[in-house]
Amino acid sequence: MPRRTRATAVAVLLLLAGCSSDGGDGDGAEGAAGVGDPYFPKAGNGGYDVTHYELTLDYAPGTRHLTGTAVITARATQQLASYHLDLQGLDVEQVTVDGEPARTSRAGQELTVRPASGLSTGRVFRTTVRYSGTPQTITDPDSSEEGWLPTADGAVALGEPVGSMAWFPGSHHPSDKAMYDLRVTVPEGLTAVSNGELVSEKASGKGRRTFVWHTGEPMASYLAMLAVGKFEVRRTAGRVPAYVAVDTTQVAASRAVVGRLGDVLDWSAYNFGPYPFRSTGVVVGRAGDAGYALETQNRPFFPGPPDLSTFVHELAHQWFGDSVTPRTWRDMWLNEGFATYAEWLWSEDHDGDTAQEIFDAVYAGDYYEDAEDNEAVWAFAPGDPPDADRISDPPVYLRGALVVHRIRQLLGDDAFYDFVQGWTGEHRHLVVDSGQLKAYLEKLAPDDDWDGVWEQWVYGKPKPSI
Repeated sequence: MPRRTRATAVAVLLLLAGCSSDGGDGDGAEGAAGVGDPYFPKAGNGGYDVTHYELTLDYAPGTRHLTGTAVITARATQQLASYHLDLQGLDVEQVTVDGEPARTSRAGQELTVRPASGLSTGRVFRTTVRYSGTPQTITDPDSSEEGWLPTADGAVALGEPVGSMAWFPGSHHPSDKAMYDLRVTVPEGLTAVSNGELVSEKASGKGRRTFVWHTGEPMASYLAMLAVGKFEVRRTAGRVPAYVAVDTTQVAASRAVVGRLGDVLDWSAYNFGPYPFRSTGVVVGRAGDAGYALETQNRPFFPGPPDLSTFVHELAHQWFGDSVTPRTWRDMWLNEGFATYAEWLWSEDHDGDTAQEIFDAVYAGDYYEDAEDNEAVWAFAPGDPPDADRISDPPVYLRGALVVHRIRQLLGDDAFYDFVQGWTGEHRHLVVDSGQLKAYLEKLAPDDDWDGVWEQWVYGKPKPSI
């Protein structure tokens, strides 16, 4: 996730059954309006599992008008008379289910869909939503902004934690990953960059150009990204093809760090296991396009030229967060702790401070120059942020990294790297929680005190003793 102070996370009970109510137009019940995340209770939806999004978009930067059609393929996990989609703002013009018109209603971010007939458990169905309007910028509980962010020459769409509902309808919770195909048309002279691989790019008439992107590995919707603007694009072939798009005003300033993409990915793969996706790359916009960098899948986004440490952090997220995804927002320390620890390992391997030295500085309160900043590291446990506006606070990042180093201390170096590569390999493209990590370690090293690590370092608020 981005380097910013925002917040959001605590346990999430996956309520895949909704209230029992008469569906009226079909047998079954209503799918739950949310999966029970206590930070974002309306995020995601119950009663079905999305497998694929097909999005067709047309964007006019001059008027900030977006026209879209979303075809959402899902499998019913219960009998459904109705179900919900997350969509913030935008005007819904038509909804069909398997080609038949469906009735709908709106309440806040919830779009309720009532098919002409009920959906049986296990049925695969397609919901088509036609919509349009001016997509919204969403302000998070910590005052950071996401969703649809207008830029000087286009826009960037960023989704963590719930911003993707500003530009397409869906089940917007990390526990529901899916594949994506995106077709976006923009004015000629602009480039539209998204996740995955560029399938085609061609003129579409009337001064417009269409870009088609395909993401063939499961992706949480908060990692979906779209950037529209004037970019210098560099494409490289190889074992992992790369697509790098840099705002034309940022090319010179970004060259040194972005040019190390291959080095950072090779180092990461050596430490964390094989790269988990079919392609890679980065997008560099302008400073001010967003208030943070974000680990959007395959292609992290940076608002202006990144520094090397942040570059390493967001690319490490391709393993920790993007491939191995948190089941709930309470589990976000699994993303940020490992990505922050990747920075420490990079420093250690490149003649900087060792991970142990950084650990000691954080623990002793010498990491930041300001004493209040050092005290803030111990404000709460990394696995238990107090509310939604704290999930991106220092404890999630730095105390999360302390947990990872404690694991390394207990396992020893050789076993630690075996653990990391085993964890990312066994859970590739899956969703996980803190309990699964603990169970994995207990199986790997049953004689170590993992109960103590979790009680003191993951869930204990006071500074643990060493």
